[in-house]
Amino acid sequence: MTVSECRPEDVPELVASAAALFAEDGGQHDPFMDTGWPAREGEAYYAGLVENPECLCLLAGGGAGHLIGRLRRPDPLRPDAVTAVLESMRVAPDRRREGVGSALVAAFLAWARERGANEMTVQAYAQNAGALDFYRAHGFRPFLVSLTRS
Repeated sequence: MTVSECRPEDVPELVASAAALFAEDGGQHDPFMDTGWPAREGEAYYAGLVENPECLCLLAGGGAGHLIGRLRRPDPLRPDAVTAVLESMRVAPDRRREGVGSALVAAFLAWARERGANEMTVQAYAQNAGALDFYRAHGFRPFLVSLTRS
């Protein structure tokens, strides 16, 4: 299994993986998630990320998954924080527990450190115990808690 940075010709595969993530994760945990967004808007959005030097778009070989990371713009309220955000990650269900996610996260962390990040963040749905356990196993710790009410 290889992990490689996306090229413009890889955008359709990236969109397909993102669409699957929307359906598998957001579609199950967020009643307001627009799971059709990747099909409508994904190509332009992800093509822009692939071309953006402050973004990282990775694909794991053989359709095993993807990761999207980005550098957060400086925050005047937190002037010493250089933050890299793991925006999106998916590992295909039949490829889980094979090290795909670990390889994607390792590549993201290396990319972030090369760019001077001293803080890496990720968000996951509170109900997604598997994702929370995975990120904790890779050194992520709770920092902010978002509460919602209907």
